Amino acid sequence: MPAPILIVGGGLAGLFCALKLAPRRVVVLTPGSIDEGAASFWAQGGVAAAVLDTDSPERHAEDTLKAGAGIVDARVALGMAREARARIEDLLSYGVPFDRAGGKFTPSREAAHSERRVVRVKGDTAGRAIMETLVAAVRATPSIELLEGFSAQELLTRDGGVIGLRARGRDGLLRDFLSHATVLATGGIGHLYRVTTNPKEARGLGLAMAARAGAIIADAEFVQFHPTAIDIGVDPAPLATESLRGEGAIIVDRFGHRFMADIDPGAELAPRDIVARGVFASVAAGRGAFLDSRAAVGAEFPTRFPTVYASCMAGGVDPVTEPIPIAPAAHYHMGGVATDAQGRTALAGLWAAGEVASTGVHGANRLASNSLLEAVVFAARIAAHIPATQEEAAVAVPPSARDEAAAPRQDLVDELRHVMARDVGVIRDRAGLTRAAAAILRIEAATTNVELRNMALTALLATSAALARRESRGAHFRSDFPRAEDALADRSYMTEAQARAIAAEALK
Repeated sequence: MPAPILIVGGGLAGLFCALKLAPRRVVVLTPGSIDEGAASFWAQGGVAAAVLDTDSPERHAEDTLKAGAGIVDARVALGMAREARARIEDLLSYGVPFDRAGGKFTPSREAAHSERRVVRVKGDTAGRAIMETLVAAVRATPSIELLEGFSAQELLTRDGGVIGLRARGRDGLLRDFLSHATVLATGGIGHLYRVTTNPKEARGLGLAMAARAGAIIADAEFVQFHPTAIDIGVDPAPLATESLRGEGAIIVDRFGHRFMADIDPGAELAPRDIVARGVFASVAAGRGAFLDSRAAVGAEFPTRFPTVYASCMAGGVDPVTEPIPIAPAAHYHMGGVATDAQGRTALAGLWAAGEVASTGVHGANRLASNSLLEAVVFAARIAAHIPATQEEAAVAVPPSARDEAAAPRQDLVDELRHVMARDVGVIRDRAGLTRAAAAILRIEAATTNVELRNMALTALLATSAALARRESRGAHFRSDFPRAEDALADRSYMTEAQARAIAAEALK
């Protein structure tokens, strides 16, 4: 009998892939509880899909290309948009209670969309509703085995291909899990930054493991900063969903001036990178930034956006009667492990889906609510693509060993997050990126902890890619190269060795 398919990560991409693989045997490894740990629970906006008669997949793809600032893979983006409705129907079949009226979807509009096409649940609870539904479906599926509390450490390889994963359990013991097919669904890198909307699990561990195994990393420099994280001193920062701006909320400074209207014709509905830089500049100048929903939402806030309302009230802000303090926060990584249109990486036996992957659909700046769509579309493709009859040759499993450096030093973690926010953040330049590279390499050398070394490698990949891209494009903005260059309108690809070489050259 073939070994079970191994899925690393319990977010939307991992669970959807597991369900699509049924009744084939699947093992899902997660670092924490499947009921809370994934960033997918936190998604507020919804799933982008052309579900109205006035819309089309072609228009959806066109908006995706525009937001991606010239480097979106047009063929892959159109394919994703055309599959969107079918994946929405899949989620409905599992029981996701999408907002509907008279049997028809009632989607919202978000920034840079030309139509209302964000299919949501109760305004701002789509992520949690989808995940709670899928968790229940997974727990009820006999072919899926859940192994919670296993922190991935490294991919196991043989003859240039991936044959499984080494993970540390809650007991501190290292265990090897063997499979002819491993699917990385480990999420993004947001928690490498001091201010982020992402949970602790989003530390780029899967990306680093793939790079160490020899995978190609694409577009690592493109980190999207959400412009409207609620600035109340909470880590991770709660998110004020973009749907609020879609419903008419405005961004003002402490003097009540609507400054985004001075920066871009789209004002609050400009692409996220533009809004993030505008908010960042206002905060840096001491004018502050606030999301004012009083006129647009007002007294309906508690019922229309209950998640945001609860977060605000917990921080002492009543959004019904006062503006919400906001700041840009690391939110989504457009880069990741490079895959083809079926989610296959450059390494035999390894696939990647969700935020850890880079499929080419996001380009330099993800279109709002395309993240959940990408996760389900490519998870379904991977499930259909993994060979069904491949036999796994016998592989000797090393005896379990105790990980003597099970917890990373918190001071080094805090320093890494500070460095990334300061030097590899909303606005970058060569001096800051070079300073970041030096600090990251020093942190990496100062620890034997595998997880911290993986965090440092992912940080180095993002930093080196940002050093190499001497222009500003999408979410990547360099003050020393403030314009986009037509000659550089291509995706970036990098190995671990190349990232280290770029850093070493910068530090000469």
